[in-house]
Amino acid sequence: MRCAVVGHVEWVEFARVPNVPGPGEIVHADRIWEEPAGGGAVVARQLARLAGRCELFTALGDDELGHAAERRLAALGIDVHVQRGGQTRRAWTHVDRDGERTITVLGDKLLPHGPLPLEGYDLVFFVSGRPEALRDARSARFLAATLRELPTLREGGVPLELLVGSAADPGEQDDGSLTAATVVVTEGARGGTVNGERYEPAPAPPVVDTYGAGDSFAAALSFALARGDSTGEALAFAARAGASVLGGAGPYASQLFI
Repeated sequence: MRCAVVGHVEWVEFARVPNVPGPGEIVHADRIWEEPAGGGAVVARQLARLAGRCELFTALGDDELGHAAERRLAALGIDVHVQRGGQTRRAWTHVDRDGERTITVLGDKLLPHGPLPLEGYDLVFFVSGRPEALRDARSARFLAATLRELPTLREGGVPLELLVGSAADPGEQDDGSLTAATVVVTEGARGGTVNGERYEPAPAPPVVDTYGAGDSFAAALSFALARGDSTGEALAFAARAGASVLGGAGPYASQLFI
C-alpha cells in the first residue's frame, strides 16, 4: 500500500517527572530524551511500520533542529519531503508517574503547502497543512484527517473517508460541518464511538507514556480501513496499536509492527 502523511513536525524534549509542577514548584526529572515528534511524524512512523514504507510531506526550519529532525525521521524509516522556512517548532513534554503527558509548545506550527504530488496514493493522512495541500491529498484513493485542524478541513472542502478526533480535546469536536464516511471520536481507556456507536478499548499494558497513542491509533485505523478491513476489524486493530504505544517511552519505542 502506498501511504503518505501531510503534517507538522516539532522537536520535542521529554522529561519523566513524579508530577507536573504546580505554581512555584520545582521537580526533578529522572530521565530526559528528545525526538522529532508531533502528529505528522507519529502518524507517518506508525504507517511506515504497518505498510513497510510511508512518505511524510512536512515543513521544517532551515536550522539545526530542522536538519536533525529530518535525519532522525529518515532513520526511523520515513521518506521525508521537507519544505524549508521559518524556525523549527519546539515542545516540552512532562511525563508524570502515571504516564500522562503534559505539553508546552514553543513557536508557531510550520505547515506544508501545496502543490503536493499525491495522485496515485492508496492512503493519505492529513494531519495539518494549508488548504491547497488538503485538496491535493484528495487525489488519494483513501483520505483520512484529524479534527485537530477543523478550520482547514472546512476551508479545503473535500470529502473524507475517515475523520478522527478526541473527546478529551476541546479543539477536536465534530460539529457536523464536514463530510466523512466514518467519524471516530476516541475516549482513551474507555474506547470511543464510531458514527455515534460505541466501541470497546483494547487491553493495555502498564502505562509508561501516553504520548503518541492517539495518533498511532488513528494511523492504524486508516491503514486497516484503506486495506479493506471491516469497521469492527479496523477498530480492534487500531485499538491494539494505540495500546501498544503506552508501553514505551516516547511515541516510537513500542509502536505496533506487522
